[in-house]
Amino acid sequence: MIHSFGSDNHSGAAPEIMEAIAKANANFAVAYGEDPFTKEAEDIFKRDFGPQTEVFFVFNGTGANILALKALTNTFNSILCADSAHINVDECGAPEKLTGCKLVPIASVNGKISVDSVKKELKGFGFQHHSQPKVLSISQPTELGTLYTPKEIKELADLMHSHDGYIHIDGSRISNAAAALNLNIREFTSDIGVDALSFGGTKNGMLIGEAVVFFKKELAENFLYLRKQAAQLFSKNRFIAAQFTEFLKDGLNIRLASHSNAMAKYMETKLKDIPEVKISRPVETNGVFAIMDKKITEKLMEKHFFYVWDEETGEVRWMCSWNTKKDDIDKFITDLIALL
Repeated sequence: MIHSFGSDNHSGAAPEIMEAIAKANANFAVAYGEDPFTKEAEDIFKRDFGPQTEVFFVFNGTGANILALKALTNTFNSILCADSAHINVDECGAPEKLTGCKLVPIASVNGKISVDSVKKELKGFGFQHHSQPKVLSISQPTELGTLYTPKEIKELADLMHSHDGYIHIDGSRISNAAAALNLNIREFTSDIGVDALSFGGTKNGMLIGEAVVFFKKELAENFLYLRKQAAQLFSKNRFIAAQFTEFLKDGLNIRLASHSNAMAKYMETKLKDIPEVKISRPVETNGVFAIMDKKITEKLMEKHFFYVWDEETGEVRWMCSWNTKKDDIDKFITDLIALL
């Protein structure tokens, strides 16, 4: 496949990550996370987020989201989320099936939900016929590449805590958010009241694995058993842990994410000179959303791989990756202009 703008999941793994995996492969190690590689990775998470942090490694983002939410809820609870949230749109009903909770989608603007819109769904407490609201799950960045400010997240966290609830962040691209905000991830998660985080890596240069991070020890009390029951415990856990150590120890995750963000801004700059292409969302991380004639989209897709986001409006999505080059974008723009 030529360079793909379809997803940052289409890229390979960064060389530093592959080297870390190779080093972890050199000798024997005890299975199921009882190894020095896992301990080192856990220590780095505690370094970055505080000693109260508990971290667990899983295979994928859906598994991370489901298990984080399951740890925070009972089956009679409801989970609030944006209507565009990955857990609502792209996880095949798995959050509802495996947590037993009702998902309550909330109308969003460019992927974001507001305090006022969440307040409307915080109701029915103590009423036995009503699912009890317990968790708000937001994506940072959102599925539309937009960002919540730390102030916005804190207000949402304070609101949920005032109703004896929790806030969870789906952070499949959390490093892109940190790079774009020019903040440590801690500054817009644990420092402002976030309870749990699904920490992604495979969209940003890792090969396999995600992390579930709790910022209060008591929330992780039974997580070892939940992870095993959900078939998300990797026997050779060192291969996930070693990647996270390399990812986080000196900011590789931010360097990779900064590059993909920069490539999206470069693409945005190039597209702004083309009147037939209307950029439809703010370009705040590594995704560019645009609307153009559907016939042009079809012809362009014969030369470049990407997805149509909304069939009705003709909106498309172009994702940049840690290894996207300006030359890849220039070729894309040249082909687009030729079609126009």
